[in-house]
Amino acid sequence: MLRRRERMAGCAAACYILLNTESDDLQKKKKRKRRWLASHYKSRSRYNASDMLYDLNSEPSGKFFNFCRMSAADFEFFINKIGQRISKMDTNMRKCIPVQERLAVALRFLATGDSYASLSYLFKFSPQTVSKCVDEVCSALIDTLQGEIKLPTTSNEWIKIANEFENLWNFPHCLGAIDGKHIAIQCPQHSGTEFYNYKGTFSIVLLAVADANYCFTYVDIGCQGRISDGGVFRNTSFFQKLDNKQLNLPLEAPLPTQIKPMPYVFVADDAFALSSNIMKPYAGVHNKGTKERIFNYRLSSARRIVENVFGIMSAVFRVLRKPILLSPEKATNIVMCCVLLHNYLRKSKTSRILYTPNGAFDGELNGEFQARSWRNEDNNITSMLPLRKVARKAGIEARNVMGHFCRIF
Repeated sequence: MLRRRERMAGCAAACYILLNTESDDLQKKKKRKRRWLASHYKSRSRYNASDMLYDLNSEPSGKFFNFCRMSAADFEFFINKIGQRISKMDTNMRKCIPVQERLAVALRFLATGDSYASLSYLFKFSPQTVSKCVDEVCSALIDTLQGEIKLPTTSNEWIKIANEFENLWNFPHCLGAIDGKHIAIQCPQHSGTEFYNYKGTFSIVLLAVADANYCFTYVDIGCQGRISDGGVFRNTSFFQKLDNKQLNLPLEAPLPTQIKPMPYVFVADDAFALSSNIMKPYAGVHNKGTKERIFNYRLSSARRIVENVFGIMSAVFRVLRKPILLSPEKATNIVMCCVLLHNYLRKSKTSRILYTPNGAFDGELNGEFQARSWRNEDNNITSMLPLRKVARKAGIEARNVMGHFCRIF
C-alpha cells in the first residue's frame, strides 16, 4: 500500500513538472512572437516622410504648400528656429524621428485635423509619437512666434491703424474689428457643464481683435463655453484695459466734416454691448437710403475684416473646422498656434500670396457684396460657432457717439 502511494506521488510530481515545462515553452514561444516595431513602420527604410517632403518640394505644382500650409523657405526657417528644441537623440534600439518629419506631422495635423492614428499610417511612426510631436512643435512655435501678435502701446500706433481703416474701408476713427468664435472640443473629463455652450456642445472661446490688414492685434483663447458671450469679453485683459483707459488710445478728435471731438472706436456685432468705444449695427431692418441703413453698411464693411480672418484661417488650418478631440489645455495651444501662424504667413514674403491669394477675401462690385469661397464651406463646419447675439440697452453717451458717426455717413 505504501509503495502504491509512493508511485502515485511520483506520477503526480512528474505530471506537474511536465505541465509546467510545457507552459514555460508556450510562454517563451509567445514572447518570441512579440515585435519591437510594427511591420508597416519598417518600410520607413525604403520611403519615409523625409523622402515625401523632398518629392513634394520638387513638384512645381505647389503640392508642398498644400501639404504643409507654408512655402519651403518658411518651412526651412522654422526648422532652423525650433530644430534644437524638438530634436531627439538616436539610441541603441532605434533611430530618432528627424526634425523635418516632426515639424511636418504637426503642420499636417493643423492643416487637416486628422486623427493621430491616421497620421501614423502616413508618416510611419506610432500615434503616441505623433501626439508628442504635435504637442512639442506647437509649444515651440508659440514661443517662437509670440511677438507676431502685438497690441499697440502708443497713440501713434493706434492712429496708424485708424488711418488704414479710413483709407481702405471708409470708416474713420476705427481701431479694429472685434469678434469671437466657439471652438468645439470633446467633453473634458469631470468638467460637468463647465465647457457646455448655448449650442449644446462643449467649447472654448476664441475672442480676437483684427486690424485693417487682416492680422490679429489681440487674442484671448480658452475661456469656458458656458460663460455668457458678454462675460467672455468682460473677462479679457483687453476689456479691463479699455474700461480702465489703459490702452493709450488717441485723444478724441473731430470726425470728418464735424467740429465736436469724438472718441476712437472698435467695430463689433450684436454679441457685444454698445459703448463709447465700441460701435455695433442698429437693430432691426431699415429702409434703403435711411441713415441707419447707411451706417450699418459702412460698419459691416469694416467688421467683415475679422470675419474674413476667421474664415481664411479655418479654411487653411482645417483642424479648427471640427471638434478638437483633445483636452482644453491642448486645444488652446492648437488654436493659439494657428492664430500665430496666420499672422506670420500674412506677413511672409514667400507664403503670403499662397496663403491669401488674390480674391481670397470678401469684396464688393458696383456696391454688391461678393462672398468668397471660404463662406461656401460654412454649411459643413461643426466648429468656429458664432457668439450668441443678445439685446442690450446702451447708455445715452454711447448712443450719442453712434449718432455722430451716423450723421457723417
